[in-house]
Amino acid sequence: MSTLSKSYLTPEQYLEIERKAEFKSEYFQGEMFAMSGARYPHIGIVANTMRELGQQLRRGPCRPLSNDMRVRVTPTGLYTYPDVVVICGEPQFLDDTFDTLLNPTVIIEVLSESTEAYDRGQKFAQYRSLESLKEYLLISSLRVSVERYTRQPDGSWNYIAKASLEDSLDMVSVGCHLALADVYEKVDFSPPQPAAG
Repeated sequence: MSTLSKSYLTPEQYLEIERKAEFKSEYFQGEMFAMSGARYPHIGIVANTMRELGQQLRRGPCRPLSNDMRVRVTPTGLYTYPDVVVICGEPQFLDDTFDTLLNPTVIIEVLSESTEAYDRGQKFAQYRSLESLKEYLLISSLRVSVERYTRQPDGSWNYIAKASLEDSLDMVSVGCHLALADVYEKVDFSPPQPAAG
């Protein structure tokens, strides 16, 4: 994540710039942060996860949304683009532009070397302040590994991790069963070979 500007921006100024921009940037504490492009395994995992959730949720009250859906973490002021968001029931938006979601039920981040520490640490700490959030999944793009945090009635978070293609996870808050073999279908962790030329 790289900083676009060192001058302080209000959330309103950020949204005005962001809504006209050709690339996505996150926003926190007055600064915009440009988002870098993702690698092939990361993109494949997002596509697989969207497909699986979309199939399982198509007839119910929940639906998955892609990483083009901006989320505002209202209690902390973070504006971000999670890799996958699941919304249940009526979505709540910041305004009538309908491009900034306020009430995600599930957030899924696909981890890469450059984002893993942030997604596990500061970002998750901010996500936890969202009252609507019931589950948070971290999916590695470097190896087979899916971690799930589930909010408990007392506000604490239960943790479970799976690391085999034979494993699966139940996403209780949205009624989905996520098989790791489906999440990692056609995902190759070996580095791509450069094109001959």
